[in-house]
Amino acid sequence: MLCFLLAMLDPGSALLILRDGKPVQTKLEGMADIDSGRRVTPKTNFRLASVTKQFTATAILLLAKDGKLAIDDPVSKHVPWFWPAYANGITIRHLLTHTSGLRDYDDNVPDTAPQLTDADVQAFVVKQTSLLFAPGEKYRYSNTGYAILARIVAHTSKQSFPAFLKARIFKPLGMKNTVAHVAGADTVPHRAYGHARTESGWKRNDQSATSAVLGDGGIYSNVIDLAKWIRALDRCTLLDCETLKQSWTTAKLNDGTPTNYGFGWRLETRDGQRVISHTGETRGFRNALLRYPDKKIVVILLTNRNEGTPAAEAARLVKEIGGL
Repeated sequence: MLCFLLAMLDPGSALLILRDGKPVQTKLEGMADIDSGRRVTPKTNFRLASVTKQFTATAILLLAKDGKLAIDDPVSKHVPWFWPAYANGITIRHLLTHTSGLRDYDDNVPDTAPQLTDADVQAFVVKQTSLLFAPGEKYRYSNTGYAILARIVAHTSKQSFPAFLKARIFKPLGMKNTVAHVAGADTVPHRAYGHARTESGWKRNDQSATSAVLGDGGIYSNVIDLAKWIRALDRCTLLDCETLKQSWTTAKLNDGTPTNYGFGWRLETRDGQRVISHTGETRGFRNALLRYPDKKIVVILLTNRNEGTPAAEAARLVKEIGGL
């Protein structure tokens, strides 16, 4: 009994499995915030970390549909006042597909640094003097690109990045509790806090120097709202199906080599099945969103702890329900 009670007081998780758009399994465990004693509910909002990238990519596609930009525009066209000459060959497509050659700011920020914003990431780019490789030459995952994309959204739409997401994605889809969180400017309803295991037990471990960067990982959401998001993708609600298809079409390098990454989504084959997915990992949170389009199965698994492998667990659960 004691072990069970201790598990009940661990950080939590929220699981939702959909088949043909309908829930087939929901599981809520543990605490949204150990300090306050709040348990995880279907409305608990977890920091999505890199699962955010699919929303940033969709914002870019919406602006392209509006005629405000083109995917193959040079980035310098949209942030001309703050873009270094060495990076002029980079296009929006390169940012979306992690083929820009930009260094990942996340690898260069000490834990003791003040919190960065998307604007600070752009400043980081300006301070560099070269790329890691020529645009399109290689694939190298870089959070920097998605922070710059958020800046492009703000500049092109004449709105803040959070305001654009709310107006064009969250509000139309009824994602009432989802927010690109800016401390002091909004609140996260039903917020889960991140935790880390220590020798004396679980402790809140929620924010790092990079937690305030929005474009690459700053959205908070829950399984209810993410189910609405998936429904919109399946039904082509926000964008027509041809436009959306770009998101899960693999990018190719200059020599034609596929990268297995689209616009904010990883593209793989597992156990003979196509999988469109993304994980999100940041201080105190680990998440996974897996879509099996041919089986019409989706797994959303959100956790507020700094350990575990949600993507592997999600794939295991698909097998368990007989999805493969």
